[in-house]
Amino acid sequence: MNPQIELATEALAELARRAHEKLRTRFAPTGKLDGKALTAGQLAAHAYAYLEMELEASMQLVKWADAGGESDARIAGAYLGEVVRSLAGGVDLGPAETVSTAELGLSRDDLEQTVLRAEVREAAEELSSGERYLEIARAASQGDLGTRAHGDATLEEVRRQFARFADTVVAPAAQKIHQDDVLIPMSMLEQMNELGVFGLTIPEEYDGLGMSKVAMCVVTEELSRGYIGVGSLGTRAEIAAELILGGGTQAQKKKWLPRIASGEILPTAVFTEPNFGSDLAHLGTRAEETPEGFRVFGQKTWITHAARADLMTLLARTDSDEPGYRGLSMFLAEKTRGGDGAEEFPDEGITGTEIEVLGYRGMKEYELSFDGFALPPDALLGGEAGQGFKQLMRTFESARIQTAARGVGVAQAALDDALRYAEERQQFGAPLLALPRVARKLGRMVARVQAARQLAHFSARQKDSGERCDLEAGMAKLLATRAAWECADANVQIHGGNGYAIEYLASRLLVDARVLSIFEGANEIQAHVVARRLLEA
Repeated sequence: MNPQIELATEALAELARRAHEKLRTRFAPTGKLDGKALTAGQLAAHAYAYLEMELEASMQLVKWADAGGESDARIAGAYLGEVVRSLAGGVDLGPAETVSTAELGLSRDDLEQTVLRAEVREAAEELSSGERYLEIARAASQGDLGTRAHGDATLEEVRRQFARFADTVVAPAAQKIHQDDVLIPMSMLEQMNELGVFGLTIPEEYDGLGMSKVAMCVVTEELSRGYIGVGSLGTRAEIAAELILGGGTQAQKKKWLPRIASGEILPTAVFTEPNFGSDLAHLGTRAEETPEGFRVFGQKTWITHAARADLMTLLARTDSDEPGYRGLSMFLAEKTRGGDGAEEFPDEGITGTEIEVLGYRGMKEYELSFDGFALPPDALLGGEAGQGFKQLMRTFESARIQTAARGVGVAQAALDDALRYAEERQQFGAPLLALPRVARKLGRMVARVQAARQLAHFSARQKDSGERCDLEAGMAKLLATRAAWECADANVQIHGGNGYAIEYLASRLLVDARVLSIFEGANEIQAHVVARRLLEA
């Protein structure tokens, strides 16, 4: 390992350790974490989550670079150096949010003994100097964006296969789908099905491909690089399959998993309600038991691909007397597919209204109203009421890893577009790439994309190992969704006025990137989850 990188990593790790000790004293004075105190101290807790996220991302990036070459080490060093160098001004939580390290209980002495030590500061300055970023940008213009999968032949072949599909099928259609605000063509879904997208991680015994979550990340990245709507189609299948595998009866697994894997049915997740958002404990949609099964009443919102879906994973309250999470149950609610010129919601007891959105189109978002929508008895996941929240929590790890991969894909698309434009656009007798401000942006984008990718893959490896990974998945989502927004925004800036024009890809990537920090648990929720998990230890 480069001695400067090792020095900076150790200093960052020591600062995070000190923050952990001080916040444990503050939020867990008796040894047990005080949830109310943690909520009241969100600024400190969330800043700590981001600090640990940056540490984990840096360590995974350095580990990746150690298996690569000089250009990979340059990328890892630039990212790490900038993280260490920036902490003098506080912890960056995103647009308009920087939290002072003093909020974490860290003193000036803590900083001076770690990230502000003279030799550490000197190393960080050199690792993330303007010239280093310019070197990364120059290498990127020659096609060297950092290796993607060191020596893993299977993952490299998967990436090549889906990169071809993204470049030849998805990307050419993406701009028109977005501008016309239409559903992704069924012909594209059929091709995705032939490639095995919907059964990618479903076990072979249920007719899936049985591949790893890391492979899921690679596939999602490439599809999202082509168009986020296409990259997101697999999310609904992933959520449904995880729910059924983790909580379904054997009969439910045999009935639904092969049909999801084959693409015969398209699932959608029906969890969120208009008044509660991420506050699932207070959901009001209810499923009333009848002699024939259940009847559903209530409203749901932000339901993606709802008209076309054949199966709803539906969270509803089955026990009105049981407060909070304990009264919730999960249902596998079959419905009739609509859309594509037909009535959108033909079933009795369900109506839907489209929510018009800035980006993330191609699947469409809906608000659904249920008025006695009928479900058979075997629609109850696992056959046991009151287990819905626990069943749902188990799926969030995979969903958030997949969302991180979508963020990486969008960030990569923005980087590719910005690099292409900077090479082609002539200003003052030279390409934009010759301008240091532009080149530095590009070099920084390379580093942020690769850091987000490595953290996403790390969380996927944790999931594949069978270990609990809500911490790693939450960190991956935080970093990758921020990388997507920053890269998309930088791409618009590099394009100048053209980046603001609807006809250019840059404007679409900006509105597509913006949604990523909101869904699958808003990033504020993610930061709280990460902080809680870290401080419980």
